[in-house]
Amino acid sequence: MDASEFRKRGREMVDYIADYMETIDKRRVTPDVQPGYLRKMLDSRAPKKGEEWEQIIKDVEKTIMPGVTHWQHPRFHAYFPAGNSYPSILGDMLSDAIGCVGFSWAASPACTELETIVLDWLGKMIGLPQIFMHDSGLGGGVIQGSASECILVTVLAARHQAIRELKNRFPFVEDGVLLSKLVGYCSKIAHSSVEKAGMIGFVKMRFLDVDDNYSMRGYTLANAIEEDRKLGLIPFYVCCTLGTTACCSFDNLNEIAHVTERENIYLHVDAAYAGSAFICPEFQHYMKGIECVNSINMNPNKWMLVNFDVSAMWVKDRHVLTSALTVDPLYLQHHHSDQAIDFRHWGIPLSRRFRSLKLWFVIRSYGIEGLQKYIREHVRLAKRFEALVRNDSRFEVLGAVTMGLVCFRLKGRNHLSQRLLRAINDSGKIHMVPAMMNDNYIIRFAVCAQNANEDDITYAWEVITTTTEDVIASVDIDSNKEQEELCEIEDLQVEEDDDVFFYKKDISFETDRNAISSAKLKRNLFMKMVSDPKCYNPKVWHSLCQNKNRRFPSNNSNAATNQPPLFEATPE
Repeated sequence: MDASEFRKRGREMVDYIADYMETIDKRRVTPDVQPGYLRKMLDSRAPKKGEEWEQIIKDVEKTIMPGVTHWQHPRFHAYFPAGNSYPSILGDMLSDAIGCVGFSWAASPACTELETIVLDWLGKMIGLPQIFMHDSGLGGGVIQGSASECILVTVLAARHQAIRELKNRFPFVEDGVLLSKLVGYCSKIAHSSVEKAGMIGFVKMRFLDVDDNYSMRGYTLANAIEEDRKLGLIPFYVCCTLGTTACCSFDNLNEIAHVTERENIYLHVDAAYAGSAFICPEFQHYMKGIECVNSINMNPNKWMLVNFDVSAMWVKDRHVLTSALTVDPLYLQHHHSDQAIDFRHWGIPLSRRFRSLKLWFVIRSYGIEGLQKYIREHVRLAKRFEALVRNDSRFEVLGAVTMGLVCFRLKGRNHLSQRLLRAINDSGKIHMVPAMMNDNYIIRFAVCAQNANEDDITYAWEVITTTTEDVIASVDIDSNKEQEELCEIEDLQVEEDDDVFFYKKDISFETDRNAISSAKLKRNLFMKMVSDPKCYNPKVWHSLCQNKNRRFPSNNSNAATNQPPLFEATPE
């Protein structure tokens, strides 16, 4: 393909994309295909000779589109928004055309410098203190691929910092022994990427209970830290979630920050979805205490009209990252001033795309006021949907509706809620996903489409209520046998799946009791050992939990295991 044909095909592709976006509501929101459908439609070997462009594009509509879940569809209410807009698409087109690999300033100065400037823009838009900005000389922002990547990087940075400090105190203790003592914390409804980061980093990650508002509190964290210190463990990291995936609840950052500051523990904030809303002043109160955190991430590619992948992360001290992720010690010696930012040492990958272009295009195209208007409209529509749910006595809303997400279910009926959601998704009329909250099976309704409006909310509610009537009518509620089975199954304690949305067709509240039980045992022994500092030591667990009386071994012995300590427990 030469430049002449590229001009022609490029114009055709722009027209195809515009037509797709304008007529997306005419398509089924979820595909009606079975696993393996595409392999049956495509050749098993690549073509020996190049094919005509017309045939390739024809096959896109014939083979690819039937298997696409249309995340930009006005009937798509699953997960969270997958941000997109025309300025973002154009920014990506230009980035792809430039094709630079911006791992350092010298590799492409504009790529590096625009990222620092745009991240300062965005940081100021959401109300971050000046210390997190590049122009402050201490902190700075960087674009990562995803929130999972941000969390992993901060875990590794906190781990490096903790072990370095411990080596000063215990110079003759092996690094592996020190590593085995480290423990981090998050709420039990934090995203699974926190657990995964602990596994990759070989550190224990403890999951703490939440209050009635599904919020992790400072006193819960403080008690857990006290318990673990008396067991000889070393708390080193806390992940505070602002806008949980399951229900968009908010951990109490201000309380947690006071605890981590007092205990000298690294504090990271995961605001992947809700962080975009902080550009609106009325939502910034959730960030009270942000001046005490070490790092924070949010995803413009969720709720700020920027297409994937753009995950923004800021750190208070950028040298914490560079020291943890640098293999060349001379780098720190000669580049400590960091006047020419080198992003090779800010994340896992070496290669970096010119992702700041699309963020720059979007912010300049919409302006702060335009983006605020977009966020506020989604929140208003979520409140509208919440009112419809609350006005129907068959349903209940779980958790506070603060952003663009509403969590609801049929009152007291896990099995019927699951059956309802399955029927709705099978219909292809709208798409939602579930989650588990304190053993309650909930349905998540997220406002996702860029141009969502009142008609979309009305249509979705009509689908939900009509399907509810069909589902209830199909259940023989007068059958004593059915009643006994339902009551028996609803007493089960169901553990949330690794995927927070817990939607597996082989796990049913109605029929498959064994599958539910096996889900509780899904993690292998290694994962349990890494994730929970106590579950692999039954004596310790028993001493902590029996009759709710907590008993701790002394600092000079390990009474729980009758084993000598590797070194004394960390003093309080």
